[in-house]
Amino acid sequence: MTTSNLYAYQTDILGEDYQQLTLNFADDYDGKVVATLVRKKAAESTKKAVLYIHGFADYFFQKEMAEQFNQHGYDFYALDLRKYGRSRLPHQKFYYVLDLREYDAEISKALEIIGQENHNQVVLAGHSTGGLIATLYAAHYPDHRLIKAVWNNSPFYDFYKSVLEKKVGIPLLSEVGKRLPNAKFPSGLNAWYTPSLHKDFYGEWDFNLDWKPKTMLFVHLCFVTAIHEAQKEIHQGVSLNVPTLIMHSHQSKFPKKWGIDAQQSDVILDVNDMTQNAKKMKGDVQTLAIQNGLHDLVLSAPPVRAQVYKDLFAWLAEKIQ
Repeated sequence: MTTSNLYAYQTDILGEDYQQLTLNFADDYDGKVVATLVRKKAAESTKKAVLYIHGFADYFFQKEMAEQFNQHGYDFYALDLRKYGRSRLPHQKFYYVLDLREYDAEISKALEIIGQENHNQVVLAGHSTGGLIATLYAAHYPDHRLIKAVWNNSPFYDFYKSVLEKKVGIPLLSEVGKRLPNAKFPSGLNAWYTPSLHKDFYGEWDFNLDWKPKTMLFVHLCFVTAIHEAQKEIHQGVSLNVPTLIMHSHQSKFPKKWGIDAQQSDVILDVNDMTQNAKKMKGDVQTLAIQNGLHDLVLSAPPVRAQVYKDLFAWLAEKIQ
């Protein structure tokens, strides 16, 4: 156990350099609820930090990303949101949520802790659903004293569906989800995504397949409702008071079989939705395409993710002094 300021961290599952802290909150509609803050400190003392929020059916395991931030002078923090990964309790359904603003509690608490641990410049970072959450958090708390920039890695600004499905199908499912939150609906997620990442299949990464599963055949309709309601706000245009960088692959594909498309594309979301919605945002908002990037850009092939980090830290050096 290591103690920093007021908080007693435990050694995390990722190793001695990583510590975790359980965050407790008031019970919700399912009972007891917690989130988990994971930390990896830079070698030198720093006032700068990043807070990373993972995507759907995911959790924090991207050690290389943490190390890159450390090497560039940032203490690294990541949240496992309630009902995800480290934070899921036995009585809870994985990933269950009625409203994305439920996550404000753990983001706010994490930022409070980061501030108490002697930081005054925080990059709020999110991947996929986490990118949607991070964007709206920054928009809803425009005067937050710590947040100085937002970095989004393939944010979930719209469903990867046809125009008809987006305009008719998703809104209809969202309404049904308000009345039948526990009902399940086919996820439509590409079956090759997780196999493209995990070392037991075609990838190079090791992660917990119970927490980030190989396949996700169904989602609860309440998830569709929560995402749709949040995306409506994005589609109307939000104002962001801090510099925001939205990174994405140069292309989206939906491969039916294993091949090059699964190795060099976003197979989960449509990158055009990211760029089109970014144009609606008010503020210093920049989009950047990464050639041959995967949906989680930092899990792409080595030369691809090297470009991600080169571009990211060049942008941060310009925006955060």
